[in-house]
Amino acid sequence: MNKAPREERRQGPSLVRGKFLPDTTYDERLLDHRGSTEWLHMDPWRVLRIQAEFVEGFGQLAELPPAVTVFGSARTPVDSPDYALGEQVGKALAGAGYAVITGGGPGCMEAANKGARQAGGVSVGLGIELPFEQKLNDYVDLGIEFRYFFVRKTMFVKYSQAFVVMPGGFGTLDELFEAITLVQTGKITLFPIVLMGTEFWKPLVDWIKDTLLVRGMISEDDPKLFHLTDDPDEAVRHIVASHQQAAVESRVRAATAEAEAT
Repeated sequence: MNKAPREERRQGPSLVRGKFLPDTTYDERLLDHRGSTEWLHMDPWRVLRIQAEFVEGFGQLAELPPAVTVFGSARTPVDSPDYALGEQVGKALAGAGYAVITGGGPGCMEAANKGARQAGGVSVGLGIELPFEQKLNDYVDLGIEFRYFFVRKTMFVKYSQAFVVMPGGFGTLDELFEAITLVQTGKITLFPIVLMGTEFWKPLVDWIKDTLLVRGMISEDDPKLFHLTDDPDEAVRHIVASHQQAAVESRVRAATAEAEAT
């Protein structure tokens, strides 16, 4: 005996039957002003907010000149040597023609933005919503506030040609090791990473070499993925040289491909 066909409905790309059939249509629910506003905090709506953040970030940053992101502690005092070093880094990068991108906050981030602006460069801040108040610093000329860390991180990587990492805490370490991992795994190529401050970073670098490398947890060439210095000009020279090397290698690959094609 043939069973009666179950009621079904198309919902965009989906087909629903039986207990999955809703009592109302999407249009009906959309146009109904009554009911709970909990939908504002549900995943489908979050997806749209995430998409909007990507669109806004891409739209604002796509026409930046070549840029370098400077990371560092938000807690660095204005009168500290690290703050002064951050200013010098920002000035040196701007002098070499790079836009300077930071997290937009105080401390080392503010110092790099300040240095870039004083040198007549492009100063960018990509802020993040935090449980404690932290506004974009006054030296940011182009600022974007993000809700989601992963969207913001994408912007740092997509629109930077290098990272300079000042002394900092967990957030700075997070950005540093994520960048190293992206280079190590080939997700981004020929992407120079500079650690500013040998006294601060040397214990970490020694642990990487004496523990991770010795125990076989990283490859022999992995410690070469970053450059350690105290000199802002040396940092810029390292970045410029890396980019020049990348350009030469790109031309060689293109010439080789053309030769093989003919």
